[in-house]
Amino acid sequence: MRGMPTAGEVLREAERKLKASEAIDHPHAGKEWIEAEELLAFVTGSEPDHDDEIAAQALSRFRRLLARRITGEPLAYVIRQAPFKGLTLEITPGAFIPRETSEFMAEQAIRRLRGRPRPVHLDMATGIGPVALAVAHALPKAKVYGVDVSSKPVALARRNAARLRIRNATFLRGDLFAPLPRSLAGNVDVITIHPPYVPRREIRDLPEEIGLFEPLESLTDGSKTGLRLLKKVAGEGPEWLRPGGWLLVEVSPDRSREVSTVLRRAGFREVRSTKGPVAFSRVVVGRI
Repeated sequence: MRGMPTAGEVLREAERKLKASEAIDHPHAGKEWIEAEELLAFVTGSEPDHDDEIAAQALSRFRRLLARRITGEPLAYVIRQAPFKGLTLEITPGAFIPRETSEFMAEQAIRRLRGRPRPVHLDMATGIGPVALAVAHALPKAKVYGVDVSSKPVALARRNAARLRIRNATFLRGDLFAPLPRSLAGNVDVITIHPPYVPRREIRDLPEEIGLFEPLESLTDGSKTGLRLLKKVAGEGPEWLRPGGWLLVEVSPDRSREVSTVLRRAGFREVRSTKGPVAFSRVVVGRI
């Protein structure tokens, strides 16, 4: 008598359906298999061996969630969590999904903060707080602030910090530097930002799973160039940085030259574009 399907069979079926979906971006080979494995592990609570049979209740739930992913809904929204630098972050629809490329920016911030006697890090447009939380987790003696204009991501960032027992990260809602205590002026070692840099006319060209699901304000600042927000951060940042402090900006490779120009015109020196280990990871750095 035929039993329930094995994990291997379930995964192969899911991979075929994901590959056939026109609503999903397919940037590299193997993405569909990885997502199928992540989804099955989420449903079963562990990573089953390929020969393990999947119980009827788990299989039913897996297929329901898979159907949502096939429509283009990002996996992070489907399973309500996203990994980042070894941390598992809670996320819900309406919040920007942490990118693997941003781990490189977190690493660069940590490297520049480590060894300082009283390090202070400020993460702008923090979203649910991945970079701020990664820095705070790696450097328990650092003071870390995350700022975002939207209330929902800030609430999620605070909830993530509490769940992960990270007590040295403070999340504030407001427009860039406005909600920060004035005592921080001139005392910040590193500012990081992954700005919403997509020019408004290019939003329609984004993959459906990004353009139709992630919040518009996390993708574009509404300007023709996509540089309005960054110019403001670069212009006001020197007031908040210590002498020798750094501004780190995550961008796509095709925008790194424009961003470098913005930083130089704002008075930053040692400006350069740094390349991370993951494809498309670029961080433009500059110091005061």
